[in-house]
Amino acid sequence: ARDTAESPAKNSFSITPHATNEVGVYLPRAIYVGGGGDITMRLEGDTADTEWKAVASGSLLPVRPVYIRAIGTSASSILGLY
Repeated sequence: ARDTAESPAKNSFSITPHATNEVGVYLPRAIYVGGGGDITMRLEGDTADTEWKAVASGSLLPVRPVYIRAIGTSASSILGLY
């Protein structure tokens, strides 16, 4: 079967929010948020950052972030799934 963006993730990596660096070598298919809080991120295809308020611990977000910013992000233990 062909592996697509909609296919289940096969791997994960830790994401450390940063002011300017991209989330990692791989573009996640989704992110897992271990410790709840706010997340400021820019999704693939967007031209501006968006603020996601009060993301609950244990959330699995079906988003493809290119950047997760250090400023505005209080959530922790974020994993990129790809």
